[in-house]
Amino acid sequence: MPYTYMLECSDGKFYTGWTVALEKRVAEHNAGKGAKFTRARLPVKLVYWEEQVTRSEAQKREYVVRKLKRKEKELLVDRFKQETL
Repeated sequence: MPYTYMLECSDGKFYTGWTVALEKRVAEHNAGKGAKFTRARLPVKLVYWEEQVTRSEAQKREYVVRKLKRKEKELLVDRFKQETL
């Protein structure tokens, strides 16, 4: 199953990506084998994810989420936390 996900880095910045193996991908980021952006900001914490139907949809959603302003990303994460409690 493809996912669009967002990580919160140790410096408070957000990183957005997509994957077909969510837990494995987060572990890769925390092992320093993820994106260059996250390697310099370890550890990272998974704060948001969405299941998508296809890889293409996950990539398109990643693009949309990356373009959001910080406040919009914070709202997305806050809503997600409320829904998953």
